[in-house]
Amino acid sequence: MPARSKRAGRIAACTALVLSAGMLLAAPASADDTAPHRTAVEQPVPALGSLPSLTLPEHPAKKSGAAAVEGAAAAVVPAKPRLDMDGDGYSDTMYRAINGKVYVEPSTGADSHEYTIYGDSNEQYKDLVAPGDLDGNGRPEFLTLSATGTLSLFQSQSDNNTGYATWSGMGWQIYNKLVGAGDLTGDGRGDMLARTPSGELYLYAANGAVNSNPFKSRVKVGNGWGAYDQLVGANDVTGDGIADFFTRTPAGELYFYAGTGNAAKPFAGRVKVGNGWNGYNQIIGVDDANGDGLGDIVARTTAGAMYYYESTGVGSFLTRSGGGTGWYVASQFVGAGGNPDFGKNEMFGLDTKGSLFWYYPKNNGLFAARQAVGTSGGWGGANLTFTSSLDNDGRAELLELYAGTLYNENYAIGNGWGVYNSLVGPGDLSGDGKGDLLARTKGGTLYLYRGYGTATSFASRINVGGGWDAYNKLVGAGDYNGDGRTDLLARTKGGTLYLYPGTGVASKPFKSRVNIGGGWNTYKKLAAPGDINGDGKADLVGVDSKGDLYRYTSTGTGKFGARARLGGGWGTYANLY
Repeated sequence: MPARSKRAGRIAACTALVLSAGMLLAAPASADDTAPHRTAVEQPVPALGSLPSLTLPEHPAKKSGAAAVEGAAAAVVPAKPRLDMDGDGYSDTMYRAINGKVYVEPSTGADSHEYTIYGDSNEQYKDLVAPGDLDGNGRPEFLTLSATGTLSLFQSQSDNNTGYATWSGMGWQIYNKLVGAGDLTGDGRGDMLARTPSGELYLYAANGAVNSNPFKSRVKVGNGWGAYDQLVGANDVTGDGIADFFTRTPAGELYFYAGTGNAAKPFAGRVKVGNGWNGYNQIIGVDDANGDGLGDIVARTTAGAMYYYESTGVGSFLTRSGGGTGWYVASQFVGAGGNPDFGKNEMFGLDTKGSLFWYYPKNNGLFAARQAVGTSGGWGGANLTFTSSLDNDGRAELLELYAGTLYNENYAIGNGWGVYNSLVGPGDLSGDGKGDLLARTKGGTLYLYRGYGTATSFASRINVGGGWDAYNKLVGAGDYNGDGRTDLLARTKGGTLYLYPGTGVASKPFKSRVNIGGGWNTYKKLAAPGDINGDGKADLVGVDSKGDLYRYTSTGTGKFGARARLGGGWGTYANLY
């Protein structure tokens, strides 16, 4: 994640007054006006540490097309690798690391190297997709997806270390997952699949263009694809020259869909491959890794171990082989199967002595060692809110309410915010990809403030409804039920936790609440740090009266798995954000 510069550009970008139901949110305070209670400080950046290791399957030149099992055909037209950055005929591994930089792990076993994406240096892309070499020049294209739904086509330069955009299109935030599937139509070009939150799947066939819209009009594949929490484009698995597809359910069932080559009906009926695949937090299509002409996959455990699954040619796999360790440093893989998450993978703790500490999850279910932020003891009495990202950098925002004025760092968002006793920024609630803010009055009325994507101002407030004073805690940071929309969690004074699934519609941002369960008043503090274990699903943590911290991992179904104790001593904090 890019280091913060305290966003000097925000002041120039946003100077408008925001009128909100009779409340005037003032323009920024000048240097002579009342200063914020705390001096803004640099928020730390996650440390990368050592790059992961990768153990590759043997691939001597190219093996003959001999099938791995009896009955599997040799490849008729070997599928082109989708992410061959160095031109050796094999796809490489590309990922965004925990420090926000993008790296390439060559299939040759050479050292990893950083890949520079030209564009806004502060922007963190929500997803990266590899459709393949669309124009036939021998170098792969790849697609970046912004949080606000801009899809951009990048062409790799000849040095294999940089890419520049040649086309962009808007409106792609209507999908919760984009997949570079390989050639589904038989024309030799890589195609793309896109799924909506309601589970509709669409095919975007490539048209060969790279300097204009690279896709033909979409074709609906079918409904019901929301049943899967991972969609994996594996390229050609059966050796017929047509791309194939894998899907996984939250329960861990893996299914295989053979490609037909027919754009109107690109897949044959599904075939169950096996169970237990929920032991992996990401499943990734890597094309032909061993030179037999058949597409393979890799799967990553929460502990960061990577395993290769070599295809048999009929949609199943040989016994897995080791693919390396240390892969928890990858926060986003190109070609990963899970829904992308955006906006918050961080947590703050304010201790009883007024010192503020910052934590970031390591994609393995644990937090890295805490880092002090600002002056020791300098945050005593601060009224803080830590929201999901309100701009395009992917970093959460530390807001402070002081004397009725809401601040983001040293920037005064506006006055009049003292009427609220709870501020929550769970992410995008309106469906435009920009982070929003929820505010509850002391009387229990909840309002939605739509963000402009600048982290400095909001649109006029929208009345969500009354009765929200029934809850003593409102938290959220992303998607809990697997549809890719932002949700909210609410705890009653009696300890019952409810899920309010997001709709993506600002005028009515939540569906009817769903009872998750009771007993949640055992936790003195609840916080939503985003995804902790690297599966892209929003998680939850709580601190009990003993000071023990527990993690609740989201299943992606609106429920949580069994709690896991992360350690003691957390009673030192007055609050977690």
